[in-house]
Amino acid sequence: MTPMYPVGLIWLRRDLRLSDNAAIYHAAQHCEKLYCVFVFDDSILNALPRADRRVEFICQSLAELDAALRTTAGRPRAGLITRRGLPQDIIPALAQQLGAAAVFCNDDDEPAALARDAQVARSLKADGRLLLRYKDHRIFGRDEVLTQSLSPFSVFTPYKNAWLKKVTPFYLSSYPSERDLAAKLTDLPETERRPVPTAAALGFASDTLAGLRLPTGTSGARQLLADFLPRLPQYKAARDFPALKGPSYLSVHLRFGTVSIRELARLAHEAAHNGDWPAAAREGAATWLSELIWRDFYFQILAHHPHVVERSFKPAYDAIEWEAGPEADALFTAWCAGRTGYPLVDAAMRQLNTSGYMHNRLRMVTASFLVKDLGIDWRCGEAWFAEKLNDFDLAANNGGWQWAASTGCDAQPWFRIFNPITQSEKFDPEGKFIARYVPELAALPAKLRHAPWLAKPIELVEAGLALGSDYPLPVVDHAQARERTLARYGILKKES
Repeated sequence: MTPMYPVGLIWLRRDLRLSDNAAIYHAAQHCEKLYCVFVFDDSILNALPRADRRVEFICQSLAELDAALRTTAGRPRAGLITRRGLPQDIIPALAQQLGAAAVFCNDDDEPAALARDAQVARSLKADGRLLLRYKDHRIFGRDEVLTQSLSPFSVFTPYKNAWLKKVTPFYLSSYPSERDLAAKLTDLPETERRPVPTAAALGFASDTLAGLRLPTGTSGARQLLADFLPRLPQYKAARDFPALKGPSYLSVHLRFGTVSIRELARLAHEAAHNGDWPAAAREGAATWLSELIWRDFYFQILAHHPHVVERSFKPAYDAIEWEAGPEADALFTAWCAGRTGYPLVDAAMRQLNTSGYMHNRLRMVTASFLVKDLGIDWRCGEAWFAEKLNDFDLAANNGGWQWAASTGCDAQPWFRIFNPITQSEKFDPEGKFIARYVPELAALPAKLRHAPWLAKPIELVEAGLALGSDYPLPVVDHAQARERTLARYGILKKES
């Protein structure tokens, strides 16, 4: 049993909320006085572009959290300590300054985070202090859902079945962390009573979220959840169509922990088993729950197979020879800019570049196009998404890219290649999404927006569209690219 400590320090990371927070709950159970800190990690910040939207999202979320701390404690001199630098240096020094015998945080299985935490733990231990970590951003940890031979799953469906068999109300119940924190939070030292820095104060652009309809903080998560729940019964039917309001749009809040995964999984699980709902509605909830289970799956893949950060999950696929040289560089640039000549791909990339969001179906389409139409290494696309996505999460981003490239945990064969035209016709049948993000094509009849090069000259004239100047011709022929991909991956079949 964890002993009582006179003073504890709560180190917030990817869990920017007070409610249903495992680390806060356990700290409140075992400390007489508590402080909370967030460190703006220079090892992360220094690598980001100055217009990174995530910095502003974090700053605004922290400002709300700071105000909530003061309200919860009923002490205007309480609040959040914020520092900038390296956590490895700041956390041990701050614990010593505050007299904290233990530092409480929620765990993170990313390789860099594990190395950071190990260093912090060593420094704390050398000073007679502890680092205590808890599970919070996923339902099951790395070793909680295993095969019968006690090995990690490498295919999603068996993992999902085992996950569903194991889950009980215990795993989905909330921690009363906000209630328990109130009595333990204490006034900050005079030197720490400063407002949460703005993005501008950190050297980043401060208007990056303007017009994006991306509410921040716990209040933003609650707003999005309230909007989504009435749409939950239609989730399965609507989620694949980017022109429809189908998703929950909560992914960035899950990423930064402004909403609890336990709350969302509990809502989805209860709705999926709600006998008062018609079967189609329950199916919608079950589909949403399945998407949440994918998060756990990719987290445990990263935890058990950290090599995926740099290499293919399936080692044999590291032998693939990707396109390289000036032509490949030009194709990659066209893909990044949304200038490939394939409207759905271009619309998706432009949405990403302008908003930091991309619909899940389109993440698969654009990834498949880069890897299997352009023949470019999946790691290039993974890095672009990592820079641009508001909800970037290493485990999910890596897992999704390796899934698309057939180098990862995918039961489907490597010769599954998305056709960007048929995907467009199926999931944006009226071309509404294309018209919004590729306005050059908006004047074309809807059926021609999927493949404008098939339009008759008179139709192009009537739309005021000159292909090759107003909008590019396709950078590759999909049928020919498909044959090249089959040959590229076919080498693996011959060698196996």
